[in-house]
Amino acid sequence: MSFLRRRSATPAGPDFDVLAMDPGDWPGNLGAGLLPAPDGSCQGVFLRYDLFGGRGPAMIIGNLPEGSPAREVAEGEVPFEVGQLLLALENDEDVTVVGSEDVPVMQGDNLLIVRRLKLSESRVSCVQFDRSDNVLVTIAAWDRPITDDLYALLKPLPAELFQQG
Repeated sequence: MSFLRRRSATPAGPDFDVLAMDPGDWPGNLGAGLLPAPDGSCQGVFLRYDLFGGRGPAMIIGNLPEGSPAREVAEGEVPFEVGQLLLALENDEDVTVVGSEDVPVMQGDNLLIVRRLKLSESRVSCVQFDRSDNVLVTIAAWDRPITDDLYALLKPLPAELFQQG
């Protein structure tokens, strides 16, 4: 995906573009979290989309660059974003990955190979894909399927969203 590339300057937030849904497109609250490394660099960003009315988080979208320790999961272990979603929902059930399937999906003019993870907790949907800049995007949703039209809503968010003020 050619529009996703490493930034040349060092911003206060991540040094890579974050692909997610625009907060204005979501009818709820948005929270963002940065995963810092000991040297102060950003090892990932995750965005938590909560529904209005205190109904809890509905979706987490993570962007983890190459080398991020959060990308390293053992066989059968859930991705970082699924763990964060379950933690936010106060669900302490032991959830594992029981299978996966690669599916081609178009996002604009770009072809994505999306990995759909099948989890032991059927109320969690999870997909992953690698971007052209080696950032892994993971989408975890609670109690709703992730459909192909979601990919049309994904776009690079402005760097200002992640700068400390």
